Amino acid sequence: MIDPETQPGWTKDEAGARSGAEGDDAEEMPLSLRLSIADTLTLGNATCGFMAVYFTTTGILIPHLTGSEEVGMARHSAATAVILMLLAAIFDLFDGLVARKLRSSPMGAELDNLSDLISFGLAPAYFVLVYGMVADDAHQKVSAVAAIVVLLAVVLRLARFSCVTMKDGMFQGMPSPFGALTVVSIVLLGLPFIPTLLAIIGTAWLMVSRVEYPKPRGVLAVAMLSWIISAMGLLAAWAFDAPGGQLLLQTGCALQVVLGAVIPLFATARRVNTFRDNRREARAAQLR
Repeated sequence: MIDPETQPGWTKDEAGARSGAEGDDAEEMPLSLRLSIADTLTLGNATCGFMAVYFTTTGILIPHLTGSEEVGMARHSAATAVILMLLAAIFDLFDGLVARKLRSSPMGAELDNLSDLISFGLAPAYFVLVYGMVADDAHQKVSAVAAIVVLLAVVLRLARFSCVTMKDGMFQGMPSPFGALTVVSIVLLGLPFIPTLLAIIGTAWLMVSRVEYPKPRGVLAVAMLSWIISAMGLLAAWAFDAPGGQLLLQTGCALQVVLGAVIPLFATARRVNTFRDNRREARAAQLR
Protein backbone atom coordinates (compact mmCIF):
# COMPACT_ATOMS: atom_id res chain seq x y z
CA MET A 1 0.00 0.00 0.00
CA ILE A 2 1.31 3.49 -0.91
CA ASP A 3 1.11 6.26 1.66
CA PRO A 4 -0.28 9.33 -0.12
CA GLU A 5 1.78 11.58 2.13
CA THR A 6 5.05 9.98 0.94
CA GLN A 7 4.08 9.57 -2.75
CA PRO A 8 6.50 11.70 -4.85
CA GLY A 9 4.93 14.78 -6.42
CA TRP A 10 1.89 14.79 -4.11
CA THR A 11 1.33 17.45 -1.52
CA LYS A 12 -0.82 16.75 1.50
CA ASP A 13 -3.63 18.85 0.03
CA GLU A 14 -3.55 16.94 -3.26
CA ALA A 15 -3.45 13.62 -1.45
CA GLY A 16 -6.39 14.66 0.69
CA ALA A 17 -8.37 15.77 -2.35
CA ARG A 18 -7.66 12.49 -4.18
CA SER A 19 -8.54 10.31 -1.23
CA GLY A 20 -11.66 12.41 -0.68
CA ALA A 21 -12.72 11.93 -4.31
CA GLU A 22 -12.10 8.20 -4.06
CA GLY A 23 -14.15 8.10 -0.90
CA ASP A 24 -17.01 9.92 -2.64
CA ASP A 25 -16.87 7.47 -5.56
CA ALA A 26 -16.89 4.55 -3.14
CA GLU A 27 -19.97 5.97 -1.47
CA GLU A 28 -21.77 6.81 -4.71
CA MET A 29 -21.06 3.55 -6.56
CA PRO A 30 -23.31 1.33 -4.39
CA LEU A 31 -26.18 3.76 -4.99
CA SER A 32 -25.94 3.31 -8.76
CA LEU A 33 -25.64 -0.46 -8.41
CA ARG A 34 -28.33 -0.92 -5.79
CA LEU A 35 -31.12 -3.24 -6.97
CA SER A 36 -34.69 -2.05 -6.79
CA ILE A 37 -37.73 -4.26 -6.20
CA ALA A 38 -38.41 -4.22 -9.93
CA ASP A 39 -34.83 -5.39 -10.60
CA THR A 40 -35.32 -8.30 -8.21
CA LEU A 41 -38.39 -9.38 -10.18
CA THR A 42 -36.38 -9.07 -13.39
CA LEU A 43 -33.69 -11.37 -11.98
CA GLY A 44 -36.45 -13.83 -11.10
CA ASN A 45 -37.38 -13.73 -14.78
CA ALA A 46 -33.80 -14.64 -15.78
CA THR A 47 -33.66 -17.43 -13.20
CA CYS A 48 -36.86 -19.00 -14.53
CA GLY A 49 -35.49 -18.92 -18.08
CA PHE A 50 -32.29 -20.65 -17.05
CA MET A 51 -34.15 -23.32 -15.09
CA ALA A 52 -36.40 -23.92 -18.10
CA VAL A 53 -33.25 -24.78 -20.10
CA TYR A 54 -32.10 -27.00 -17.23
CA PHE A 55 -35.32 -29.05 -17.11
CA THR A 56 -35.44 -29.32 -20.90
CA THR A 57 -31.92 -30.76 -20.84
CA THR A 58 -32.13 -33.10 -17.85
CA GLY A 59 -35.68 -34.30 -18.35
CA ILE A 60 -36.02 -34.51 -22.14
CA LEU A 61 -32.69 -34.40 -23.96
CA ILE A 62 -30.49 -36.53 -21.68
CA PRO A 63 -33.06 -39.38 -21.27
CA HIS A 64 -33.45 -39.41 -25.06
CA LEU A 65 -29.69 -39.59 -25.63
CA THR A 66 -29.27 -42.34 -23.03
CA GLY A 67 -32.13 -44.40 -24.44
CA SER A 68 -34.46 -44.00 -21.47
CA GLU A 69 -38.11 -44.78 -22.17
CA GLU A 70 -39.58 -42.83 -19.27
CA VAL A 71 -42.34 -40.97 -21.11
CA GLY A 72 -43.80 -39.63 -17.87
CA MET A 73 -40.51 -37.99 -16.92
CA ALA A 74 -40.26 -36.26 -20.30
CA ARG A 75 -43.83 -35.00 -19.95
CA HIS A 76 -43.20 -33.69 -16.44
CA SER A 77 -39.98 -31.98 -17.52
CA ALA A 78 -41.56 -30.41 -20.61
CA ALA A 79 -44.46 -29.12 -18.53
CA THR A 80 -42.07 -27.79 -15.87
CA ALA A 81 -39.95 -26.01 -18.48
CA VAL A 82 -42.97 -24.30 -20.03
CA ILE A 83 -44.42 -23.42 -16.61
CA LEU A 84 -41.11 -21.75 -15.79
CA MET A 85 -41.36 -19.71 -19.00
CA LEU A 86 -44.89 -18.73 -17.98
CA LEU A 87 -43.61 -17.76 -14.54
CA ALA A 88 -40.90 -15.68 -16.24
CA ALA A 89 -43.66 -13.90 -18.16
CA ILE A 90 -45.39 -13.09 -14.86
CA PHE A 91 -42.14 -11.64 -13.49
CA ASP A 92 -41.75 -9.65 -16.71
CA LEU A 93 -45.30 -8.33 -16.39
CA PHE A 94 -44.90 -7.25 -12.78
CA ASP A 95 -41.41 -5.76 -12.99
CA GLY A 96 -42.70 -3.17 -15.43
CA LEU A 97 -45.71 -2.39 -13.26
CA VAL A 98 -43.54 -2.09 -10.14
CA ALA A 99 -40.96 0.04 -11.96
CA ARG A 100 -43.68 2.53 -12.93
CA LYS A 101 -45.01 2.73 -9.38
CA LEU A 102 -41.72 2.66 -7.44
CA ARG A 103 -38.15 3.75 -8.00
CA SER A 104 -36.18 1.76 -10.54
CA SER A 105 -32.39 1.57 -10.72
CA PRO A 106 -30.35 2.80 -13.71
CA MET A 107 -29.71 -0.85 -14.59
CA GLY A 108 -33.40 -1.68 -14.90
CA ALA A 109 -33.77 -1.44 -18.68
CA GLU A 110 -30.56 -3.39 -19.36
CA LEU A 111 -31.45 -6.09 -16.84
CA ASP A 112 -34.88 -6.43 -18.40
CA ASN A 113 -33.50 -6.93 -21.92
CA LEU A 114 -30.88 -9.45 -20.77
CA SER A 115 -33.43 -11.42 -18.73
CA ASP A 116 -35.91 -11.43 -21.62
CA LEU A 117 -33.20 -12.75 -23.91
CA ILE A 118 -32.67 -15.73 -21.58
CA SER A 119 -36.31 -16.53 -20.82
CA PHE A 120 -37.98 -15.66 -24.13
CA GLY A 121 -35.09 -16.09 -26.54
CA LEU A 122 -32.72 -18.83 -25.39
CA ALA A 123 -35.26 -21.00 -23.53
CA PRO A 124 -37.87 -21.34 -26.34
CA ALA A 125 -35.15 -21.64 -29.02
CA TYR A 126 -33.54 -24.44 -27.03
CA PHE A 127 -36.97 -26.04 -26.60
CA VAL A 128 -37.35 -26.06 -30.40
CA LEU A 129 -33.84 -27.49 -30.82
CA VAL A 130 -34.52 -30.36 -28.41
CA TYR A 131 -37.86 -31.00 -30.09
CA GLY A 132 -35.98 -31.50 -33.35
CA MET A 133 -33.77 -34.09 -31.65
CA VAL A 134 -36.44 -36.15 -29.90
CA ALA A 135 -39.51 -36.01 -32.18
CA ASP A 136 -39.96 -38.98 -34.48
CA ASP A 137 -40.73 -37.03 -37.66
CA ALA A 138 -38.46 -34.03 -36.99
CA HIS A 139 -35.19 -33.19 -38.73
CA GLN A 140 -32.47 -32.14 -36.32
CA LYS A 141 -30.54 -29.79 -38.61
CA VAL A 142 -33.65 -28.04 -39.88
CA SER A 143 -34.90 -27.68 -36.31
CA ALA A 144 -31.55 -26.16 -35.35
CA VAL A 145 -32.02 -23.54 -38.06
CA ALA A 146 -35.53 -22.81 -36.80
CA ALA A 147 -34.19 -22.46 -33.26
CA ILE A 148 -31.55 -19.97 -34.46
CA VAL A 149 -34.26 -18.00 -36.28
CA VAL A 150 -36.28 -17.76 -33.05
CA LEU A 151 -33.24 -16.68 -31.04
CA LEU A 152 -32.17 -14.04 -33.56
CA ALA A 153 -35.73 -12.73 -33.86
CA VAL A 154 -35.82 -12.11 -30.11
CA VAL A 155 -32.36 -10.50 -30.18
CA LEU A 156 -33.41 -8.14 -32.98
CA ARG A 157 -36.74 -7.42 -31.36
CA LEU A 158 -35.18 -6.49 -28.02
CA ALA A 159 -32.49 -4.37 -29.71
CA ARG A 160 -35.13 -2.49 -31.72
CA PHE A 161 -37.22 -1.98 -28.59
CA SER A 162 -34.26 -0.18 -27.01
CA CYS A 163 -33.76 2.08 -30.03
CA VAL A 164 -37.22 2.81 -31.43
CA THR A 165 -39.73 5.05 -29.67
CA MET A 166 -43.31 3.89 -30.14
CA LYS A 167 -46.50 5.68 -29.27
CA ASP A 168 -47.67 5.12 -25.72
CA GLY A 169 -49.44 1.84 -25.06
CA MET A 170 -48.18 -0.03 -28.13
CA PHE A 171 -45.38 -2.45 -29.03
CA GLN A 172 -43.90 -2.79 -32.51
CA GLY A 173 -43.80 -6.48 -33.30
CA MET A 174 -45.05 -9.38 -31.22
CA PRO A 175 -43.74 -9.00 -27.63
CA SER A 176 -41.05 -11.56 -26.85
CA PRO A 177 -42.95 -13.20 -23.93
CA PHE A 178 -46.00 -13.69 -26.14
CA GLY A 179 -43.80 -14.94 -28.96
CA ALA A 180 -42.00 -17.42 -26.72
CA LEU A 181 -45.27 -18.84 -25.41
CA THR A 182 -46.60 -19.11 -28.95
CA VAL A 183 -43.49 -21.00 -30.09
CA VAL A 184 -43.68 -23.58 -27.29
CA SER A 185 -47.44 -23.91 -27.85
CA ILE A 186 -46.79 -24.77 -31.49
CA VAL A 187 -44.34 -27.47 -30.42
CA LEU A 188 -46.70 -28.90 -27.78
CA LEU A 189 -49.56 -29.14 -30.28
CA GLY A 190 -47.76 -32.11 -31.83
CA LEU A 191 -48.49 -31.19 -35.43
CA PRO A 192 -46.51 -32.70 -38.33
CA PHE A 193 -43.01 -31.34 -38.70
CA ILE A 194 -43.48 -29.06 -41.72
CA PRO A 195 -46.55 -27.19 -40.36
CA THR A 196 -44.78 -26.88 -37.00
CA LEU A 197 -41.67 -25.46 -38.65
CA LEU A 198 -43.64 -22.95 -40.74
CA ALA A 199 -45.65 -21.79 -37.74
CA ILE A 200 -42.47 -21.28 -35.68
CA ILE A 201 -40.83 -19.24 -38.44
CA GLY A 202 -44.04 -17.25 -38.88
CA THR A 203 -44.02 -16.41 -35.16
CA ALA A 204 -40.39 -15.32 -35.39
CA TRP A 205 -41.29 -13.04 -38.29
CA LEU A 206 -44.12 -11.48 -36.29
CA MET A 207 -41.65 -10.62 -33.50
CA VAL A 208 -39.52 -8.54 -35.90
CA SER A 209 -42.45 -7.18 -37.91
CA ARG A 210 -43.98 -3.71 -37.62
CA VAL A 211 -47.34 -5.05 -36.52
CA GLU A 212 -48.54 -3.15 -33.47
CA TYR A 213 -49.47 -5.00 -30.28
CA PRO A 214 -51.10 -3.40 -27.24
CA LYS A 215 -49.10 -3.23 -24.03
CA PRO A 216 -50.56 -5.29 -21.15
CA ARG A 217 -51.94 -2.56 -18.92
CA GLY A 218 -55.09 -2.31 -16.86
CA VAL A 219 -57.75 -4.82 -17.91
CA LEU A 220 -55.46 -6.31 -20.53
CA ALA A 221 -52.78 -7.01 -17.89
CA VAL A 222 -55.36 -8.76 -15.70
CA ALA A 223 -56.55 -10.81 -18.68
CA MET A 224 -52.98 -11.77 -19.55
CA LEU A 225 -52.22 -12.79 -15.97
CA SER A 226 -55.41 -14.88 -15.84
CA TRP A 227 -54.50 -16.56 -19.11
CA ILE A 228 -50.98 -17.41 -17.89
CA ILE A 229 -52.30 -18.91 -14.65
CA SER A 230 -54.87 -20.94 -16.62
CA ALA A 231 -52.12 -22.19 -18.92
CA MET A 232 -50.12 -23.32 -15.88
CA GLY A 233 -53.13 -25.31 -14.74
CA LEU A 234 -53.49 -26.94 -18.16
CA LEU A 235 -49.82 -27.91 -18.16
CA ALA A 236 -50.07 -29.37 -14.66
CA ALA A 237 -53.12 -31.43 -15.66
CA TRP A 238 -51.22 -32.72 -18.71
CA ALA A 239 -48.07 -33.47 -16.70
CA PHE A 240 -49.93 -35.57 -14.15
CA ASP A 241 -51.94 -37.34 -16.86
CA ALA A 242 -55.28 -36.06 -15.55
CA PRO A 243 -58.44 -37.19 -17.39
CA GLY A 244 -58.74 -35.05 -20.50
CA GLY A 245 -55.40 -33.39 -19.73
CA GLN A 246 -54.05 -33.95 -23.24
CA LEU A 247 -57.16 -32.46 -24.84
CA LEU A 248 -57.13 -29.49 -22.48
CA LEU A 249 -53.48 -28.81 -23.24
CA GLN A 250 -54.01 -28.97 -26.99
CA THR A 251 -57.01 -26.66 -26.68
CA GLY A 252 -54.96 -24.14 -24.71
CA CYS A 253 -52.05 -24.33 -27.14
CA ALA A 254 -54.39 -23.93 -30.11
CA LEU A 255 -55.96 -20.87 -28.48
CA GLN A 256 -52.51 -19.34 -27.92
CA VAL A 257 -51.59 -19.89 -31.58
CA VAL A 258 -54.94 -18.48 -32.77
CA LEU A 259 -54.43 -15.37 -30.63
CA GLY A 260 -50.96 -14.96 -32.12
CA ALA A 261 -52.46 -15.06 -35.62
CA VAL A 262 -55.60 -13.00 -34.98
CA ILE A 263 -54.08 -10.01 -33.17
CA PRO A 264 -52.01 -9.01 -36.24
CA LEU A 265 -55.15 -9.22 -38.37
CA PHE A 266 -57.00 -6.85 -36.03
CA ALA A 267 -53.99 -4.52 -35.96
CA THR A 268 -53.75 -4.54 -39.77
CA ALA A 269 -57.48 -3.92 -40.14
CA ARG A 270 -57.24 -1.00 -37.71
CA ARG A 271 -54.36 0.55 -39.64
CA VAL A 272 -56.26 0.18 -42.92
CA ASN A 273 -59.35 1.82 -41.42
CA THR A 274 -57.22 4.64 -40.01
CA PHE A 275 -55.62 5.17 -43.42
CA ARG A 276 -59.03 5.30 -45.10
CA ASP A 277 -60.36 7.75 -42.52
CA ASN A 278 -57.36 10.02 -43.05
CA ARG A 279 -57.88 9.98 -46.81
CA ARG A 280 -61.54 10.82 -46.42
CA GLU A 281 -60.72 13.73 -44.13
CA ALA A 282 -58.09 14.97 -46.59
CA ARG A 283 -60.58 14.84 -49.49
CA ALA A 284 -63.24 16.58 -47.43
CA ALA A 285 -60.75 19.31 -46.55
CA GLN A 286 -59.91 19.82 -50.25
CA LEU A 287 -63.58 20.17 -51.22
CA ARG A 288 -64.20 22.92 -48.70
